[in-house]
Amino acid sequence: MLITAILLASLCLRVLAAAEEQREPKSEILSRSSTAWNGVPYTAYTKGIPELAVLKITIPPHSKLKWHTHPIPSVAYILSGDITVEVPRGNHRRHFVAGQVVPETVNTQHRGVTTDQPAVLIVFYAGAKGMLLTESGP
Repeated sequence: MLITAILLASLCLRVLAAAEEQREPKSEILSRSSTAWNGVPYTAYTKGIPELAVLKITIPPHSKLKWHTHPIPSVAYILSGDITVEVPRGNHRRHFVAGQVVPETVNTQHRGVTTDQPAVLIVFYAGAKGMLLTESGP
């Protein structure tokens, strides 16, 4: 009986140690880029007091967003759905699906177009205090 208790205690300690090992944080780089999705390089951050913003944006199905620009660097993570991002000139566009990252353009007019389901994005903006995140196009 004593041997059984010792074996059980040993087994429990091993299970606890294995559980602790599984609790270690894991890090996975989803995107690391010095260019926007269309290949245009980022040149510099905005001057001023830094301000970060994180938005959850839900775009309805069959939507065409208005043409707009971002005056600051931003990146979107597609939680669900899919979206095609396009620019008005040059017929340049790129399709993104859930789980992908969109390094947004800076000062380049563009829009997003959705398909049969809503697109849900988490967007991270790195700007300066008081700056707009998005500016409407013409």
